[in-house]
Amino acid sequence: MSMNGRERMALAMRHEEADRVPVMCQLALGHYFLNAGLAPHEIWFSSEGFAEALVTMQRRYQFDGILINLPGRPRGFLNEIKSIEKTKKGELVTWKNGHVTIIPWDDNAQYVYPARPDLTPRADLGTLDPDHLENIDQFPGYLWNTYHVPWIEGKANAGLLNEIPDYFFDTIDLVREKTKGEISVHGEVFSPFTHYLELFGYMNAIIGLVKNKEKVKALLDRLTDATVAWAVAQARHGVDAVLISSAFAGGGFLSPKMYTEYILPYEQRLADAVRACGVPVYTHTCGKIGDRLNLMEQTHTMGIDTLDPHPLGNVELADAKHGVGQRMFLKGNMNSVSLLEYTTKEEVIAEATERINIGKPGGGYILSSACSIAPRVEPWKIELFAPLAEEIGRYNQ
Repeated sequence: MSMNGRERMALAMRHEEADRVPVMCQLALGHYFLNAGLAPHEIWFSSEGFAEALVTMQRRYQFDGILINLPGRPRGFLNEIKSIEKTKKGELVTWKNGHVTIIPWDDNAQYVYPARPDLTPRADLGTLDPDHLENIDQFPGYLWNTYHVPWIEGKANAGLLNEIPDYFFDTIDLVREKTKGEISVHGEVFSPFTHYLELFGYMNAIIGLVKNKEKVKALLDRLTDATVAWAVAQARHGVDAVLISSAFAGGGFLSPKMYTEYILPYEQRLADAVRACGVPVYTHTCGKIGDRLNLMEQTHTMGIDTLDPHPLGNVELADAKHGVGQRMFLKGNMNSVSLLEYTTKEEVIAEATERINIGKPGGGYILSSACSIAPRVEPWKIELFAPLAEEIGRYNQ
């Protein structure tokens, strides 16, 4: 019996066999900019635009699920834009309050020049008090890199975002309406450690792990409150799963010992909170994670996303499948670098076929690229995945 994407994904996340292996890739925002038929600012700064881009690409690639990795935007946010200049590198967006945002044609909008140059981009670990984070919005580098906006409208209280504005859910609602309940809709939340890195800047944050352990742990505890609030809010709002984006918890940043100390207890609290809502939760960690798959399982996450192979990572899908994959669902492991390099249909099909053949037995595998599909990966390559899953990924064969 044929299933819809939502049903297919639900079974895979319960580690059960569906009608076939589901397909769901995370796309880089630049991929939407280049292929969804909307201007970058419409996608980045509009709930309606982002929802349209998400569903357009899901339909094109026949994905069984959609990851919503930007919160909804304030209604009428585009009306706050004073001007948009198109340049060779991208869109130069000037806001009525003086902020300037640069959105590259094929990459995240990463550069914000605040209207108040007196504000420092990041906090100082030496002076910031974990018990007094009321002024956290004054650090534009943190605010931009965690919520991807120059400012947050409608906050009930100063400090960490523990009460979620209604418009944060708009993209979720629009996507669910457009897909009519037939596609698995996933929310995303940055991990406490990612919040910590963005608050202080990566170099100073990593130094703090060695020089100021107790203060860092106190900060991670407070930051976990904010991540739990946003994750639980999405779970209660009806998403089909919540992804913990913990990109920088791999071997390139932290040893297994440091992972146990600075990642595990805080992501465990986060995962437990989502699971208490009856919603699946899974974790995205980039790079070399082959030495910490069992530690990731101890966070109580239900699935592991990415599973980067060589050269970005060190995970062999067969090893993961026979290890933690007996108890958790697995998503990913297709070589994101190779997808850029391949020039023939045969190369792409061979890569995907190998992953399906390894991941399929017993259920619990979702065909996906390891990390995000890069902006300039040609769409024809991704269009091959779903038909291939139909051909060789069926469980009644």
